[in-house]
Amino acid sequence: MIVSIGTKIKDGPWGGGNLFAINLRNYLEKKGHRVINNLDDNDIDVILITEPRKTSESSAFSHVNVSRYLRYVNSKTLVAHRINECDERKGTNYVNNYMKYSNRFADQTIFVSNWLKNLYEDQGINKKNNSVVMAGADKDIFNTIDKKKWDGDSKIRLVTHHWGANWNKGFDIYSKLDEMLEHPRWSNKIEFTYIGNVPDKFTFKNAILINPLSGKELADEIKSNHIYITGSLNEPSGNHHIEGAQCGLPILYVDSGGTTEYCKNFGIAINSDTLEEKLDEMINNYEHFFNILKQYPFSSETMCQEYLEIFEDMISNREKLISSRIESFQGNSISKVFYSFFRSLI
Repeated sequence: MIVSIGTKIKDGPWGGGNLFAINLRNYLEKKGHRVINNLDDNDIDVILITEPRKTSESSAFSHVNVSRYLRYVNSKTLVAHRINECDERKGTNYVNNYMKYSNRFADQTIFVSNWLKNLYEDQGINKKNNSVVMAGADKDIFNTIDKKKWDGDSKIRLVTHHWGANWNKGFDIYSKLDEMLEHPRWSNKIEFTYIGNVPDKFTFKNAILINPLSGKELADEIKSNHIYITGSLNEPSGNHHIEGAQCGLPILYVDSGGTTEYCKNFGIAINSDTLEEKLDEMINNYEHFFNILKQYPFSSETMCQEYLEIFEDMISNREKLISSRIESFQGNSISKVFYSFFRSLI
């Protein structure tokens, strides 16, 4: 099978979409499939649209490129569209419509949470061939190896990490936690470490700030803490709290977006008004949550296995999917020749 993933993969610290593409590529290649990040091959079996916005640094190709490929190169190629973004996450007003427009060419749509699927279906996206595949992190990196639980006496250490610096990542919660460290009740009881980027002109007064990390270096830093906290709002899935949970840290999370689907039963929901109360509750029930995290169900291997099963099912039903397309993508022979010539010049 030849699969083209629409992500321009970056090395080093980057966002969750980049990690997804790396994990899926590695898994598919391990299973004997060929993975590319372009539309140069004439015999691609499945194209996975991950970022149709060509202006994005992570976009390898747009829905327009995919449409041209189907029309002028290979109309038998199948298209899956992974949606993991929405206006609600960053307070924008164009992303949802763009994703819905890009989705016209998809034979299968894959969402990263039920919350996101319901949001788009309520806003009119085609409900046909929609599924949810929950995200996960690489267990070879994010795991509980060498993780020691809190001893109950020393300061309890909280941590979070984000690549994005949007305020909705939870900086109201992190600011509140930073302020709590000024008060004697908490200053001798807790520490807070923030790993990653922060908004312009934002500063912590008491928290420990660490530049973005990735891979084992990030995992080791997370594991040196005891509780993971995320204040992120309207997160379609998020990777940060998954990595924290896979490292064995109970989670304090905001009941918002798709986050709850990844954190419920493995931590305690908070908001800025209940943060102190819920932190006390977590400290008092730390051992319970620490132990229950051994049953945390999400991982990149599970996620990638589900993607492979979807791709295989699509190929098994290729003719049915193609016949149900709203557009035939049957370019005439002359236009195909011109397109092939143009493509050879690029």
